[in-house]
Amino acid sequence: MEKSFIVYGIGFLLTYIFFKFRKGLVSGMNSKSLLNKVVVITGASSGLGEALAHQFYKEGCIVVLCARRRQELDRVKNDLVSLPCSTPNHTPIIVPLDLSDINSLPGVVDKILSITKKIDILVNNGGISHRGSVLDTKLEVDMKIMTVNYFGSVALTKAVLPSMVKEKCGRIVFISSVQGLIAIPYRSSYAASKHALQAFADSLRAEISHHNIGVTVASPGYVKTALSMNALTATGKTYGKMDTDTEEGYTCEYASQAILKAVLEDQKEVVIANVTAKIGIFLRNFIPSLYFVAMVKRAKKLMQK
Repeated sequence: MEKSFIVYGIGFLLTYIFFKFRKGLVSGMNSKSLLNKVVVITGASSGLGEALAHQFYKEGCIVVLCARRRQELDRVKNDLVSLPCSTPNHTPIIVPLDLSDINSLPGVVDKILSITKKIDILVNNGGISHRGSVLDTKLEVDMKIMTVNYFGSVALTKAVLPSMVKEKCGRIVFISSVQGLIAIPYRSSYAASKHALQAFADSLRAEISHHNIGVTVASPGYVKTALSMNALTATGKTYGKMDTDTEEGYTCEYASQAILKAVLEDQKEVVIANVTAKIGIFLRNFIPSLYFVAMVKRAKKLMQK
């Protein structure tokens, strides 16, 4: 018991140091730099995407709301227009899209550009989660989650990039997850899609830096959204339940404010999570044997429920 306490104590200290210095240099941007910027947000019809729309709208951005559900996008637009804002604001633009329809995404980007002429910030937020064991999860479920969470975001990014390169500026934001940094049991498909997104973002960041285009990866822990409600089970059905961890997670407002701050400060990545999650990330990177033991225990505990 004493040994475990010492190990976790050291882990906490090193984790604090690790995350303190991994953010990199801050560019000194301020909120005025977002005024009149065109911000495209996927998954903007609810949850974190909706909260991000509120944050960017209040900064005076031209917000383009994207998701499948047109009726919900209309609701978000009406909510934004009714907000009291101290900065000049623009009427939000609605452009429905379906991230699973990869071939349609270049046309969606062309439509946005025909209206806005440019895209300053792309926020890849849309996605779906997963609840199920590797043994039981059908391959088509893995493929659907990877298509939406990874290939959808990649295809949309590839469609947007040429316009940003032409303008010699821009920012791509990927909303990943703590599970993109540490995989946990019964989330294999979701974690794999977010791991892939992290790797893509790292490669992209290096390749386009000379075009003055930044890449920010946000990795939230549990955020109180309908993500678990809409998650796919092993058979592809909707999970339909709110997890306790999700119910007790950060508010969408808190997470969206942290992401906005990361964009303003030109942070390459930001982890929005509690101490336990950050210790887990540290252990996976520096003491993986302890992480593996912890995940086995977690899997056994979940099997007993």
